[in-house]
This record gives sequence, structure tokens and C-alpha cells, in this order.
Amino acid sequence: MSRAAEAIDRLLSIMERLRGPGGCPWDREQTLHTLRPYVLEETYEVLEAIDAGDVREHREELGDLLLQVVFQAQLRREEGAFEFADVADAISDKLVSRHPHVFGDAQVKDAEGVLRQWAALKREEKKAKGAGHSVLEGVPREMPALARADRLTEKASRIGFDWPDAGGAREKVREELAELDQAVAGGDRAAVEHELGDALFALANYARKLGVPPEEALRGSLGRFVARFEHVERELERRGVPHGSATLAEMDALWDEAKELERQAKSPGTAPSAGSQRGLGKDGG
Repeated sequence: MSRAAEAIDRLLSIMERLRGPGGCPWDREQTLHTLRPYVLEETYEVLEAIDAGDVREHREELGDLLLQVVFQAQLRREEGAFEFADVADAISDKLVSRHPHVFGDAQVKDAEGVLRQWAALKREEKKAKGAGHSVLEGVPREMPALARADRLTEKASRIGFDWPDAGGAREKVREELAELDQAVAGGDRAAVEHELGDALFALANYARKLGVPPEEALRGSLGRFVARFEHVERELERRGVPHGSATLAEMDALWDEAKELERQAKSPGTAPSAGSQRGLGKDGG
């Protein structure tokens, strides 16, 4: 038996014992419904470990995510529905059938061709099962909205429903922002929400055309916002400025200072710029 097989077998045995008589009271109480939040939480922690570049943390978080797969498979096994081996076999079968250019005689020229082939094979599988076969299927409704927009438009693009280049997508952003301005001027909250959604969707589509995952781009912006704002708070405290009493100009100056420190950290030895723009988030940097 290989080391990987031994490790998986050990993990499955541990999970079975935890759920069995004399096992862990907490584990024995869990259901598929109670485990739902942990799947999402562990997925995000894997992403954080990747972003941090911490190999040990990545390994640990992948293990936590794997536990969720093993846990749910154990619950289904107890129902008599399926077990972990069926899960592994199912994805193995899918990988082989969806890669005929590797495991068969099919020919594809590039990664784009692989995606088109994958989509076509998936549609055929859906038809064979008597299920719906929209190219948009398989994108979970509970995904973060920006990530879902990215995936939906990417899937639609596989059958040619897409702008020929990023310029068309950028023009759509301008169009949607203009419609948002009109809705704001009209004072209709429902219309504003509608047009704001369209503008965000257009931006997500534009990001895809630029090859930038919009969810990751926004996460990066949020990280920078937190780091800069915490710098503002620390400096105000260091200077003895009572909480909540600082002027916008004071906070604005410290915000720019935080941005300059970031820039210097990226480019050691660079002199501070003399004319940095003032304003919380004005330049979007």
C-alpha cells in the first residue's frame, strides 16, 4: 500500500471511530446541515494560506478541508448512500472522461480548446442523465457574488457569448455607470440597486477580460484598506489624538503616509513623492 493510501485509510478509520459508539459526543451530533459553515470557513482558510505563502499553514488547512470531505462521506456512508471511495472514484472517472486528449485520441490545440471540450462533454453528460444542460450550470448560487459573476461570464464565453476584446467590456462599464448616475439622480432606491448591480457585474466581466479575478482584486483592496486604516489609528493614538476627534484632513494625511510606506516597502530606496493625491481612496490605489 502506498503512503498516500495508508494516510487516507488512517484518516477514514479515525473518522469512523469518532462517529461510532464511544466516540466524540460533538462529532456524533453533527449533520450535513451543521457542517455546512465549516466547509466554507475551511475553504477560505486554505485561500488565506495560499496568499500568505506559508507552506506549513497551507498543508494544515488542506487537511482541515479534507476532513470536511471525509466527515460528509462518513455521514452518507452511515445512511447507506455512498462512501469516501465512491467520491474518489467519481472524480477520477470524471477526470478521465473529461480529458480525452490525455486518456484517449482526441486532439486539442491549447487550454482554450480544453475548456471548450470540457463544456461540450459536460453538456453531453447532462443530456444523458436527462438533466438540464445550460452551460451556466455548476456555478453555486452561494458563491461570493463577484466570483460567481466571473465564473458565469467565463462559462458563457465558451459558446461565444462574449466581447471580442476587453475594449467592449470596458465600454459596457461606462454605459452601466452612466445608468447608475441617472438612477441616483432620480432618487429611486430600487433603480439604484438594480443599476449598481449591473455596474458591478460589468466590472467583474471587464476584470475577466483583463485576466484578473475580480474577487481576488477586491480582496487585495480590502487588505490594503485595513492595513492603511490601522496605520491611521495607530498614529492618531501615538500622537494622543482622542478617538473620534481627528479631522478628515489629519486622517487623510496619515492615509497618504501609509500608502507611501507601502510604496517604499515595494521599492526600497525610493524617495517619497512630493505630490501624492490627498483623499481617502480618491485615486483608488
